[in-house]
Amino acid sequence: MTSSATDEAAGADGLTVGATASHAGVTVRTLHHWDAIGLVSPSGRTSGGYRLYSAADIARIHRVLIYRELGLPLEDIGELLDAPSADMTVPLKQQRAQLLDRISRLRTMVDAVDRMIEAASAGILLSAEEQVAIFGRRWEPSWIAGARDRWGDTPQWVQYAERAAGRTPEDWQQVADSKAALEHDLAAAKRAGVTPGSAEANALAERHRASIGAYFDCTHAMQVCLGRKQAEEPGFADYYDDLEPGLACWLRDIIDANARACGIDPDTATWS
Repeated sequence: MTSSATDEAAGADGLTVGATASHAGVTVRTLHHWDAIGLVSPSGRTSGGYRLYSAADIARIHRVLIYRELGLPLEDIGELLDAPSADMTVPLKQQRAQLLDRISRLRTMVDAVDRMIEAASAGILLSAEEQVAIFGRRWEPSWIAGARDRWGDTPQWVQYAERAAGRTPEDWQQVADSKAALEHDLAAAKRAGVTPGSAEANALAERHRASIGAYFDCTHAMQVCLGRKQAEEPGFADYYDDLEPGLACWLRDIIDANARACGIDPDTATWS
């Protein structure tokens, strides 16, 4: 082996860049960068001019790696390594405080994800007793499981679960109160003979669509599909007709009329 080749592989007073990079588990480019910014510079040279890292240089590299693993930026690491020993705890305490803050934020994120997982599975983060207390004695907690089985693989259920995950019992009470007020006004309008397509009926149809929007975004076409399902399926129809005879079909009619006013043909409306 020639002297030049020996110099390139290793030196008597230290390790070359390549050998040091391999030993430390970093790239040669990284060592060149750290040298350029004055973070870790090799102490010697071979007779051929190759950089040589001494044992002290390599120890400094390992300290850099430790601090970098802690998340410190390179400029702070340089100040830390060159600071008097009495001052070295200051940036470390600062970094510790930042890490604790990050841990707190990550825990909050984990809690939020857990709530979303639970909401996606359970449908609502309320006990059966809380549901009845909020939504009334006519409410059946089993309806949530039925809705999940029926629509659990749809984008609307995902959106519903996202919103449910962030709601408190107080939030749900507001949703329930708004729904009860709407149903009262729908029943009163039906009894008063409000005509589908009138300004009053259209306003009620929009309030109905907004009430669905508390769970997921609802287009006029989607509202038409829901209105027809509520008028045709016994469970839904009975619920509305108990409030006011014929209310389910009347609600369907005001939804259809409002959709027409908004440029949607109810006869060709699809869930989109």
